[in-house]
Amino acid sequence: MISIKTELKDVLSIKSDALVIFIPSDEKNSKAAKRKLETLFGKSISSTSLIDVTGKTGETTVFYTPESFASKRIILTGIGESNKVTLEYIRRAGATAAKKAQEIKLSSIAYILDIFDNGNLPLTDSYEDISCAIAEGAVLGTYKFATYFTDDEQKSTHLKAVSLIAHAKKYLKEIEKGTNRAAAICEGVYLARDLGNTPGLDLYPGTLAAIARDKCRKAGCNVTVLDEKKITSLKMGGVLSVSKGSERLPRFIIIEWNGGRRSEKPYVLVGKGITFDTGGISLKPSANMAEMKMDMSGAAAVIGAMMTVAALKLPVNVIGLVPACENMPSGKAIRPGDVIRIMDGKTVEVDNTDAEGRLILADALVYAKRYKPKAVVDLATLTGACVVALGHYATGMMGNDDNILDALKAAGDRSYERVCELPLYDEYEKLIKSNVADVKNVGGRWAGAITAGWFLKKFVDEYPWVHLDIAGTAILEENGDYTQKGASGVGVRLLVEWLRSV
Repeated sequence: MISIKTELKDVLSIKSDALVIFIPSDEKNSKAAKRKLETLFGKSISSTSLIDVTGKTGETTVFYTPESFASKRIILTGIGESNKVTLEYIRRAGATAAKKAQEIKLSSIAYILDIFDNGNLPLTDSYEDISCAIAEGAVLGTYKFATYFTDDEQKSTHLKAVSLIAHAKKYLKEIEKGTNRAAAICEGVYLARDLGNTPGLDLYPGTLAAIARDKCRKAGCNVTVLDEKKITSLKMGGVLSVSKGSERLPRFIIIEWNGGRRSEKPYVLVGKGITFDTGGISLKPSANMAEMKMDMSGAAAVIGAMMTVAALKLPVNVIGLVPACENMPSGKAIRPGDVIRIMDGKTVEVDNTDAEGRLILADALVYAKRYKPKAVVDLATLTGACVVALGHYATGMMGNDDNILDALKAAGDRSYERVCELPLYDEYEKLIKSNVADVKNVGGRWAGAITAGWFLKKFVDEYPWVHLDIAGTAILEENGDYTQKGASGVGVRLLVEWLRSV
């Protein structure tokens, strides 16, 4: 991952392949910024050469400095209209500049932050938040999954270091806090993206558990991995039934971070860990099935978030639960029409073996009860119906506690991993009524995301609970401002932002 550091230096003495300076697009502030550039850099930047610099978001212009300057280039990056600038605009501008640097094969860039102290940008955010947003954009925007390339050029990431320059000593500590937070968050997101992008040949329940144990223990968590024998003794019928068709044995991963007082109840995060999903006997179409290596994106988010929470030493107690299975068709696999028994004794008619994620989550939600949690949040690439409803820009959210729903909505707005609440009206419950068991695992054609949420609700105890369906936001079809096609790592920043606020 790119290194991130903070420096207190005069602009002209900064040694970097390029200085990054943000330019607003509104006329008044754009002119002021350009005059400052002319004064600062003299003949290397003239008013004539700045004519085509508009300051619009997504725009970059590269200038070369005289040999006497410590930095070789200046990258002017548009940040948009001053009165509309938010942390997300800043995050995107950070990514735009870093991707430009990567494109022209620079190894280091330095962001100049004094634009945020000129009194013209109506930001209420602290320098900690601003610097965190810039660093997140830079690091996440230049992520590359290069594990399987053999060509050196394909494997390389040219940009190695990012600096954020404090223009006054009074801002130094705030900016350092922001860059340190960003570094921890980006490590978590990188891990989640790497896990999601890794093929099922190499990432299966056993290896997922080994990676979670290694990464989270190094960060300071306690990690316990339950094998098939222990899972059987706990009567986790959902986990056991889903994994029956695979040669890969299931695992149940428990990650604990004890940052709060011992007497405090924990928050519990649950992540769906289907390391590859063929659909089982209800086999998926072959088109795009390769994407189902990312069906463990909920697990990846929980593992990445737990590592980040520990790295940031958040003063809360948090438990991560990951039921991990592979859903394969074979002579041993469960069949449509089978009835299974979840850990709490409830019976489930399996009407469709491709609705397997909710079966393993049911066991995990029952298991969560033993912690007497303050709240439980589960994340899962659960339904195609949620993608149809919300596309790739918002996560579906359902739950039984308005306070937790509101807190996650606020955290989603801050992190820009936005959530949209869907209703869990009582009328939807009848859609998952079974004639032969306590409940059926699918609800038919209508409201598929909601009936999946209702199924999970059946296994939730009295604790506050929220379900996040990340099917659309976890698996991306194209590059974004600081995301790439494939696994997005969604959920890590959302969860960390929420847990920072509790």
